[in-house]
Amino acid sequence: PNLASFWLAKLHDSLTKKLNTELWIMGRLNEKFLSGAFVVTSELTPPKGTDVEDLLNKADALAEKVDAINVTDSHGSKMSLSPVAAARLISDRGVEPILQMTTRDRNRIALQSDMLGAWVLGIENLICMGGDPPHLGDHPDAKPVFDLPTEELIRAAVALNQGNDLMSNSLQGNTNFNVGAVVNPGADDLAGEISRLEKKVESGATYFQTQAIFDADSFSGFMESIGHLDIKVLAGIMPIKSVKMAQYMNDNIPGIQVPDSIIKRIDQAKDVVEESLSISAEVIAGLKNSCAGVHIMAPGWETNIPALVERSEVRS
Repeated sequence: PNLASFWLAKLHDSLTKKLNTELWIMGRLNEKFLSGAFVVTSELTPPKGTDVEDLLNKADALAEKVDAINVTDSHGSKMSLSPVAAARLISDRGVEPILQMTTRDRNRIALQSDMLGAWVLGIENLICMGGDPPHLGDHPDAKPVFDLPTEELIRAAVALNQGNDLMSNSLQGNTNFNVGAVVNPGADDLAGEISRLEKKVESGATYFQTQAIFDADSFSGFMESIGHLDIKVLAGIMPIKSVKMAQYMNDNIPGIQVPDSIIKRIDQAKDVVEESLSISAEVIAGLKNSCAGVHIMAPGWETNIPALVERSEVRS
């Protein structure tokens, strides 16, 4: 009996370890994509320094309301804590991270090295992009790298999944990243944007987060135009904090156009937070049947995201 109990315990430990490994390899985000459920993601910016208390508090507040959280990579070209370190910290809190990988600051050797490092730290989701030019940030004299176009960064991530580096050299252990990228449905050259999207898909990206959407009808038209692609699209949602913010985005951020009707509502609102959340909930209601989910971007307003998620009724 003692011997039988010993082997049963060993079998239990083995099965538990295997199950935990499988669950780790397929996290919550990928599970929801595969199930067809509506996905909700958000994003957080690591601090400019080592005090991570605010970052972790925000992650805790979002943990039960979103499926995963982007960890930005020196957002706006403003130097900040390593996104790999920040992603691991929020992962330790039970929050699934999506690691932003930008080509702005690192060459292809460093990018691949950081992706391998992220994988062994338990980070399985990537979102690949170029990043803002350094002259826009707080180190304007920094030299931009941009060694790889985004499509090649995606290829590099896929190669790591297959057990090779970008030069087809074999790895000692491979990754299994869920590889995503970004797209701008409001681009002035929409045909060119769709062409770049197709190249990213050919490179291996399977899901995409978009620039902020304010017109659900226009977004539905965009989705129809890319219906030939087998991808998951998360529509960007950005609550408007002020008329000044809306006007700035209209004047300075390509592909974003906040309608005059929304600006007027914000301007006349007695409670701007309440009105902004109502507008965002209306946008989500208008587009949720045409996409796989939403990506909520609310820098400085992260504490309002749980209320928006509840109001939008997008969590099962």
